[in-house]
Amino acid sequence: MGKILANGIDTHYQRMAAKGVDPSTAPTVVFIHGLGTDSLASFYLTLAAPVAAAGINVLAYDLRGHGRSDCPDTGYTFQHFVSDLCALLDALEIQGPVHLVGNSFGGTVAFGHAFARPWQVASIVSIESEPPTQPWSDRMVQAMDYMAEQLSSEQTFLDLEAQNGAHHAKLARKAAAKLYATTMVTDLPKGRLMSAEELRALPTPVLHILGGDGLQGEDPRALERALSHCRTVVIPGQDHSVLVDAHRTVRELLIPWVRGIHTDVPWINAAAEARALIA
Repeated sequence: MGKILANGIDTHYQRMAAKGVDPSTAPTVVFIHGLGTDSLASFYLTLAAPVAAAGINVLAYDLRGHGRSDCPDTGYTFQHFVSDLCALLDALEIQGPVHLVGNSFGGTVAFGHAFARPWQVASIVSIESEPPTQPWSDRMVQAMDYMAEQLSSEQTFLDLEAQNGAHHAKLARKAAAKLYATTMVTDLPKGRLMSAEELRALPTPVLHILGGDGLQGEDPRALERALSHCRTVVIPGQDHSVLVDAHRTVRELLIPWVRGIHTDVPWINAAAEARALIA
């Protein structure tokens, strides 16, 4: 683990070299976590080690205001998070193309980065996520307002402790403190959004992993229709926490997807192989 100055903030990151192969010729996966109580730990404890063991370089990092990265008072628009990722890859001298694997808001950052630097992204694996569009921004406004309201109530933390244990309640309290100490709630939905035409023109292949009971359960194929190069895999019986609760299945989807694209197998074949694992 280490820290590096990127886009003006000290960013905490973790790297794992590909095992069993020459890391200089291996593909690289960048894990991007979600908001609130999340951090790089969600990937470190689930996918990082087995993905590295499969011969793939791994980079995970804490978003600004999360984990062990700096928590500035201001500067939390969506565009700040995209700029952070650009600066981190530059600071670590990772030229790409890399595979961006984003969970929830992390996937939105991945789409933003692919829009800003399409030449640097080999593919996106979007886990319970969506691109930064106006409808996404509108939903984020509602979600952040709801989160701020819930985290202002002591009963919320008591309920979390009763349902999930003291550790989860402690994480929620820390997240609440950061929300109220920064401009995160008001800033997050802002930034350079993508139009429907820009989404359709995005050249990056996308593997879209959803829980059957997740946030997009009512229309799981919406992203497939919006993008030119997207395949969706729905994992039955899972909700928005599919990364943690079904990480072995996510891993079985992720590794062949990255390998297929890295070895010049047409991306659509890699997507078909991924879908067959769930069939």
